[in-house]
Amino acid sequence: MYVFFISKGRIAWFLMIILLLIMGFVFCSYFVNKTQPTINPIFMGDTQEKAVAFMFNVDWGEEILPDLLEVLKEEKVTATFFISGKFAKKFPQLVANIAENGHEIGNHGYSHPHPDKLSVEQNMKEITDTEKVFQEIKINSAKIFAPPYGEHGQSVLKAADSLGYKTIMWTLDTIDWQDPTPEVILNRILPKVDHGSLILMHPKSCTLQALPGLIKSLRDQDYQFKKVTEIIKS
Repeated sequence: MYVFFISKGRIAWFLMIILLLIMGFVFCSYFVNKTQPTINPIFMGDTQEKAVAFMFNVDWGEEILPDLLEVLKEEKVTATFFISGKFAKKFPQLVANIAENGHEIGNHGYSHPHPDKLSVEQNMKEITDTEKVFQEIKINSAKIFAPPYGEHGQSVLKAADSLGYKTIMWTLDTIDWQDPTPEVILNRILPKVDHGSLILMHPKSCTLQALPGLIKSLRDQDYQFKKVTEIIKS
């Protein structure tokens, strides 16, 4: 039977080496994480200028959009429409009308899934499939992406960023998909509106009814109306 004796000095050196390895690992991990750029979605535009941006997420509402466009045209307001690929494929002329009226077209993914449940690659495909539809129907679109349901986990943000897109959220939400009255929509927006607000809407009948009053109230407060890419430039 062999008995090995290790001196206290060797034990100390052994423990010191282990400690240095652990410290090196922690330092490297911290350094790597520190040097990786943080990707954040955009919730608000330029706060230095008294302006707001209307943004409409579109995956349905084809029966409302023509009247919505007419109101915006009469009021001389341009907005940003984030359109899903499947909607654009089904209603190409309607999407063309939106663009012809001077509005901005953004990307809303193709099939309107829950993006946080998808991988980076799957989210990238949602965006690029929509790009292809826009190209097929000859629509110029901006490099801005509004993820369905407002989901903006890391797989969503990384996918958009890798394709050169800015992920756009919102400052104020009308929650019009719940079919509130026009008065409720106005009360959700007007008391909280501020410089650079991104105001989220959908092509709903209640929104159509509320829109003229919303525009008038904002104009009475001297707000300008801008597209999303214009208001987030700074």
